[in-house]
Amino acid sequence: MRLRTLMAALTATLLALAASSAFAQNDPLAGDAATTERSTIIVGSADFPESQILATIYAKALAAKGVKVEIHPNIGSREVYFPALKDGSIDLIPEYGGAVLRYLDKNSTQNSTDDVLAALKTALPRGVQILSASSAQDTNTVTVTQANAEKYGLKSIGDLKAHAKDWVLGGPPEWKVRPDGVPGFEKNYGVKFKSYKTLDVCGPLVLSALINGQIQVGCGFSTDPALKSHKLVTLADPLNQFPSQNILPLISSAKVTKDITAALDAVSAALTTDDLIDMNARINAHDSYDAIAGDWLKAHKLN
Repeated sequence: MRLRTLMAALTATLLALAASSAFAQNDPLAGDAATTERSTIIVGSADFPESQILATIYAKALAAKGVKVEIHPNIGSREVYFPALKDGSIDLIPEYGGAVLRYLDKNSTQNSTDDVLAALKTALPRGVQILSASSAQDTNTVTVTQANAEKYGLKSIGDLKAHAKDWVLGGPPEWKVRPDGVPGFEKNYGVKFKSYKTLDVCGPLVLSALINGQIQVGCGFSTDPALKSHKLVTLADPLNQFPSQNILPLISSAKVTKDITAALDAVSAALTTDDLIDMNARINAHDSYDAIAGDWLKAHKLN
């Protein structure tokens, strides 16, 4: 009986270890402790393609400077990867200034790039810091067709004031009440639209409505390839109605060195919003992250 009991316990232990091993293989935060050195930079990404391509660029830029790197892509939402950054499961991840500030401080009101970056330095927890931000942004935009932009001389959101009374604005349901939606257009720019058409979150429904003339103004994203492929124009937001979303490296302070800072600062200095539009178009065409990142680094002499 004792032998049976011992064998049963041993079998249960082996099964538990096997299950744990299988989970680790599928866990984007799991690393091989035997091969991951303390000097290795573990680069993570959120669970959407643009974050993954940015993480790949960071990793390849660091590797080109002789830094040992591992990539843990597709971790999940900010609620998952931010604690991972704090506990050391990852060391570096691409972030968006305004979004991470709102995550850390729900009551923050800073929208301009300078204000957001200054507030971030105060809001970040101990042991985590940001390096230089890029000019590239993936933020909400106000979008019109190129034909209307040229016909009516539209360059800024404020230019809509003379025409909005005859035009329809389209976007997600929350734009009807949020400060960066209809109330913001009226308060910040004095722009009052004829009506509001509830569509999707700056996606294909808004795009189709713009192209077909069902709406004249729609919400968009600044790195959407549709801006180029469908000849759309993003209107400038000089009063910062939308929070700035400059892309920047968020990194564990313990892993910051002169060489790592120099490599990532060089990426930030070169990265533009237009670059992201082009890279997102390649992602949509099913090009690999490695190829896209490698081509971008080569074009900017960073590999």
